[in-house]
Amino acid sequence: MNQSRRSLLLLILAVAFVAVPFLFWQSSWFGRRLDDSELNRYLGDSQRPRRIQHALSQIADRIAGGDDSVERWYGQVVSLTHHPATSVRTAAAWVMGQDNTSKEFHRALLELLQDPELMVRRNAALSLVRFGDSAGRTEILAMLQSSLLRAPEPGLVSHTLKIGQPLGPRGLLVRVQPATGKKLEVRSPFAGQVSRILAADGAHVAAGDPLVSVSPDSEQVWEALRGLYFVGRPEDLPVVERYGSPRGGVSDQLRRQALATAQVIRSRSERHPSR
Repeated sequence: MNQSRRSLLLLILAVAFVAVPFLFWQSSWFGRRLDDSELNRYLGDSQRPRRIQHALSQIADRIAGGDDSVERWYGQVVSLTHHPATSVRTAAAWVMGQDNTSKEFHRALLELLQDPELMVRRNAALSLVRFGDSAGRTEILAMLQSSLLRAPEPGLVSHTLKIGQPLGPRGLLVRVQPATGKKLEVRSPFAGQVSRILAADGAHVAAGDPLVSVSPDSEQVWEALRGLYFVGRPEDLPVVERYGSPRGGVSDQLRRQALATAQVIRSRSERHPSR
């Protein structure tokens, strides 16, 4: 395969990713098709977030299928970016990435970059790539890096963590027992694994002391590398290339994507030195 065909193949694969940013979608099945009346009811069911998620999933399917009639619900999708349930806002951010011609979706996604929940911000950042918008680049870059969790209050630490232990989103990491009051839980902000344990079980910590570091799982790394394929900058290369090293401890798939992303970033920088 010559170089031009190889580059075209990589581009096709990357575009396929951006067309369906699907980060951290919970493994819920919403396959049952809803008719229009059901979709209206589910979208308006503020007491049952899973019903709203089901409706949003159906809207995404219709967008992907080229159904223009789905635009009648775009205003409701945007309004759900203010829903109190994180799962709903995360789903809304994903759905809005499916139609990169919608100006109202574009504006709403930019606002979601300020959401207090990490998962929402990251889905918004990936969806913005679909619009050719690099506003979420810093958030995407952070997806490749470990997160340090700190003690919310002074107290006694309790945990059973091990290095390399896998974690789901919101997985329990550590409990901190203050001198008075109930135990506080510190949970993982994303799916990943324990990379460092900085407070031993039974240790006393002060507020703000480091407890544990969590590294991203392979899915998160994969999504981030493909996002940076389009919006990465030369200053991102050290982080990207870490995953491209044979000694990086990652799968061949991730390593190849990291190398492809680094190559495209360099090429883009050579064509547009000011970027």
